[in-house]
Amino acid sequence: MPPRSWNRKRERQYEHIKEGLEERGRSESEAEEIAARTVNKERARAGEARQASRTSIDDISSGRRGGLRSHKGPGGRTKAQLYAEAKAKNIRGRSSMSKAELERAVGR
Repeated sequence: MPPRSWNRKRERQYEHIKEGLEERGRSESEAEEIAARTVNKERARAGEARQASRTSIDDISSGRRGGLRSHKGPGGRTKAQLYAEAKAKNIRGRSSMSKAELERAVGR
């Protein structure tokens, strides 16, 4: 059930995403969670949410990403995300590391 704070467009978007995930074999509860997270991220990107994490705003949109970072292959997190995590963990030499080196350093 979508939250009351969503407008009709976001409710339709939620239903569309949820139905698509269920058609692809996801359970109803998993589809609901993924759809809600996707809609909330799009709301944050559009300035409709009161609060938004930096990754919600700076990251590529959910539609554009389209599974590029589904963690089921070489894609995974972006180099910028890995770098930010390495910075948060104070890993030395991160500025000269490749994406693969950053993955190993932060522990995938």
